[in-house]
Amino acid sequence: MPTVSQNALFGMGNPLLDISAVVDKDFLDKYGLKPNDQILAEEKHKALFDEIVKKSKVEYHAGGSTQNSVKIAQWMIQEPHKVATFFGCIGTDHFGEILKQKAAEAHVDAHYYEQSQEPTGTCAACITGDNRSLVANLAAANCYNKEKHLDVDCNWSLVEKARVYYIAGFFLTVSPESILKVAKHASDSNKIFGLNLSAPFISQFFKEPLMKVMPYVDIVFGNETEAATFAKEQGFETEDIAEIARRVQSLPKVNKNRQRIVVFTQGREDTVATVGDKVKIFPVLDIDQNDIVDTNGAGDAFVGGFLSELVQEKPLEECIRAGHYAANVIIRRVGCTFPEKPDFH
Repeated sequence: MPTVSQNALFGMGNPLLDISAVVDKDFLDKYGLKPNDQILAEEKHKALFDEIVKKSKVEYHAGGSTQNSVKIAQWMIQEPHKVATFFGCIGTDHFGEILKQKAAEAHVDAHYYEQSQEPTGTCAACITGDNRSLVANLAAANCYNKEKHLDVDCNWSLVEKARVYYIAGFFLTVSPESILKVAKHASDSNKIFGLNLSAPFISQFFKEPLMKVMPYVDIVFGNETEAATFAKEQGFETEDIAEIARRVQSLPKVNKNRQRIVVFTQGREDTVATVGDKVKIFPVLDIDQNDIVDTNGAGDAFVGGFLSELVQEKPLEECIRAGHYAANVIIRRVGCTFPEKPDFH
């Protein structure tokens, strides 16, 4: 008997098609990009998308932070199929068809809200050496509509079927009211709701919706940069990552039956997590620098691995070990892609 039921894991976010190509410094300078960053596309980046698809070795991969994570979780679980559910908005176009096909291949139960006003969202991954600069053109992803999708009975019943919920902070720029509805449901039902800080700009410019949902968050994910930015924006006056984790853990929380868990990854450095009232460190798997193909999707993969064990009610240490395993697999490959089967025991 499978230990985990279909639709037990629910994710909602921005479904994007990653357009990945090797560029040079002139290309970055032309569009005012930092070598390693994550930003939302502005008017000045419009031409970038036309230019990058003309590069010789352009690659297309299904992306979007939350969608990556639930796919990795499903890959780690393998059977049954459709443990992971995903909601998001796409356009009625070729890129949208690719995303549907890729979700089906990954055995994720994707229910997209489809509209024809905006094309399917894309994310340009501009690669220079070990670095990558990500420019997201949300387009259709930004059109997610709570009333027309989440609130519809047949969709909401899938939300109710889940035991674990995960949404990347990126979705706070799109539909904070959808996040709140799901987060409150999880809290009221004593289920688990996870949120990712996702990028420094979320803590800086979307502080209000972020702090509105925080009282319902059971697990906070983030990396060291996002943790530091959050701490600065909240006036914590500390740069110590363990102390930041403690402070985030003790922020107000509605469901008192579950103590909040905070998990901060730090690339190749140890992962920091709250375990009860303590903060513990968990070393990541060793990897030879030469084996790292690209680190895009490493954070998404960590969360995916973590969720795969969490939904099977495994202890925190096992969730983190699975996260480290999944991230270690993904950084050896281009984009957020994975081999046929995991080798995690």
